[in-house]
Amino acid sequence: MSGGLPRPSMLIPLIVACALFMENLDATVITTALPPIARSLHEDPLRLSLAITAYLLSLAVFIPLSGWVADRYGARRVFRGAIVVFTCGSMLCGAAQNMPELVAARILQGIGGAMMVPVGRLVLLRNVPKSELVTAISYLTVPALLAPLLGAPLGGLIATYASWRWIFYINLPIGLLGYWLVSRYIAEVREAEPRQLDLRGWSLLGAGLAGLVFGFETLGKDVLPPALVWTMLGAGTLLVGGYALYARGRTQVILDLTLLRVPTFAVVISAGSLFRVGIGAFTLLMPLLLQLGFGMTPLRSGLLTFGGAIGAMLMKLMAARIVRRFGFRSLLVANSVIAGAYLLACGLLRPEASQALIVALMLSSGFFSSLQFTCLNAIAFADVTESRMSQATSFSSTAQQLSLSVGVGLAAQLLHLRLALRHEATLLPVDFTWAFAILAAITVGSALLYLRLPAEAGASVSGRPARAFSR
Repeated sequence: MSGGLPRPSMLIPLIVACALFMENLDATVITTALPPIARSLHEDPLRLSLAITAYLLSLAVFIPLSGWVADRYGARRVFRGAIVVFTCGSMLCGAAQNMPELVAARILQGIGGAMMVPVGRLVLLRNVPKSELVTAISYLTVPALLAPLLGAPLGGLIATYASWRWIFYINLPIGLLGYWLVSRYIAEVREAEPRQLDLRGWSLLGAGLAGLVFGFETLGKDVLPPALVWTMLGAGTLLVGGYALYARGRTQVILDLTLLRVPTFAVVISAGSLFRVGIGAFTLLMPLLLQLGFGMTPLRSGLLTFGGAIGAMLMKLMAARIVRRFGFRSLLVANSVIAGAYLLACGLLRPEASQALIVALMLSSGFFSSLQFTCLNAIAFADVTESRMSQATSFSSTAQQLSLSVGVGLAAQLLHLRLALRHEATLLPVDFTWAFAILAAITVGSALLYLRLPAEAGASVSGRPARAFSR
């Protein structure tokens, strides 16, 4: 490239990182400031978790469209438009006066995020050789990890000393910067002959995912009549099953299920989803434990939990060497057990625990969890052909967001169930222990699925000698 610019394998990840920065910052600050936002809107903090789940639900429904939209209209145009939609949604979140308005604005944000991150990942995969993919993903996520590093204390600071609405308004300058960078440095990437839109398939899949995620989130919260909630869950299950039958034997579908015949991709989808359920719930449980269970202010809670982002950033700087040394399968198995142990340790914390212990726990947990995500994002596409890459990014992103929404919903449900069993209305630290223990078991359970990977799986990405690897 001219003008002394970095080569594309470094420049493109840094540009896409602006979008990840916005999305991760928004997710971090809202979870840290959930209790004060709930007080301002006169809502229960657990019920307000609907604002988080609505965003994840919107992502799950619209991400399947991202690959087709990028192929049809061009990656740069879609990427820029998604940044605009996400930024406008942030502005509306800050102006919300009640929970329905906040949820609606979060859905709009989700539509922008559904196109923003997967399309950016698609640009990355199409421009970076597989042998450099682990390093490129590290470049992609290191700047984005500044978001949780800044978001946790920033969210607490804003919620404690200013209006929580500025939590969303800070996305406006970031969005403008991202728009300019995409316009300046990313060229159009589109298919010469894009496939037709599978509107029937998307309707089936989108409605099914909406029913499952929204029904699961509202279960037991008295937001909707129980009969309606169970109806949504049942209908969602039938619609997703109907899509699986509909997609069988078809080539022009919104989500290509035949990608599950690629062994590495299939394991990442199944085991990675279980892992994300456990780890995703952490984003809701940990701030609530520190604020509701330990009585901390949002600022103090944020300052303690930001250690996880530091650990994640330290890991990214060593990711390529670690993967090259140990390989994907060994790392994925070991990290599942380690991450589950850290989840259990978080649940065993009590108010008298020292701040140094909490920070050390967050730092170590962030290191190993982030290593797991780096491995998953790299190996998922190791054996996927170029012609199916847009479909694979849509599929992978859909599974990721669905599992995260299930994790958040499951965490809230476990806390509600614990309160119901105790016939109380106030959460105690022991209630979080129960929830963390169940989620730790789910996380450790994903290790059994990673054992299905060949010893040299993903050798083309990891850089390890493929002694026993054959295609």
